[in-house]
Amino acid sequence: MRKENCLFSGLPVHPGHGKRFVPTLVQSTRPVLTFVTAKTRKLYLRKKNPRVIRWTVTYRKLNKKTATVEEIRKRNKKSKKILRPIAGADLETIRQKKAQRDTIREASREAALKELEARKAKRVEAKTGGKDVKKAAPKSKPVAPKMPKTSVKKGGR
Repeated sequence: MRKENCLFSGLPVHPGHGKRFVPTLVQSTRPVLTFVTAKTRKLYLRKKNPRVIRWTVTYRKLNKKTATVEEIRKRNKKSKKILRPIAGADLETIRQKKAQRDTIREASREAALKELEARKAKRVEAKTGGKDVKKAAPKSKPVAPKMPKTSVKKGGR
């Protein structure tokens, strides 16, 4: 059993239901037109636009009146990390090692920053030749005061 869609409204037409219309005066691309009700057939013959009539499927799609499948789909829950004891290591030892990693990481970062500062200081010292010169602050451009925009009226009267 195959359902067809109404040509005008887009609603499904079940087998044994609906109205069929064969255009005889004009050569049509479709030999048989299927409608759900006489109402849809009459609106089609009056050349009404289904995009304007509020209860048609095309109107509802154009104006986003129906929920799509993507919106209905439930969002997946994010999995949470949980520390669990592993064979050969209990939970306390795992937590200690994790905390130790953080302290080691912080210490190595601080050492790298100190080394970077020392290199910069050497470079500056090599450029100046051992003289103690303070860097001049970069000159900022003078900022013009902001003027309020005046509205220009068009059309003369």
